[in-house]
Amino acid sequence: MSNKPKVAFICIHNSCRSQIAEALGKYFAGDIFESYSAGTEAKHKINQDAVRLMKELYNIDMEKTQYSKHIDEIPPVDIVITMGCNVECPYLPCKHREDWGLDDPTGKSDEEFKKVSQR
Repeated sequence: MSNKPKVAFICIHNSCRSQIAEALGKYFAGDIFESYSAGTEAKHKINQDAVRLMKELYNIDMEKTQYSKHIDEIPPVDIVITMGCNVECPYLPCKHREDWGLDDPTGKSDEEFKKVSQR
């Protein structure tokens, strides 16, 4: 069993922003904390623009290690980070909570996706 803190990145659909955050958390800080992502209305698949850009920018294949999840599918967590989904973001019990206020890049340019991944 790991003693690393568990961090959940949460948004409504768990298809884009929270998936990017989970992937980057695993990639850059997997030795420091466990990364999870989830949403209240999980989509059937991860946003394909996010998948493509994560491969291009970081050589991360999100489709191999991640899938869209409902908040009930992740373990209890220590830290909850919401992506900026305002009033519809779910509540999860935790020790620390913050909101990153990220705009959803879905349907926007690659530059908007890059802004999300580089914040």
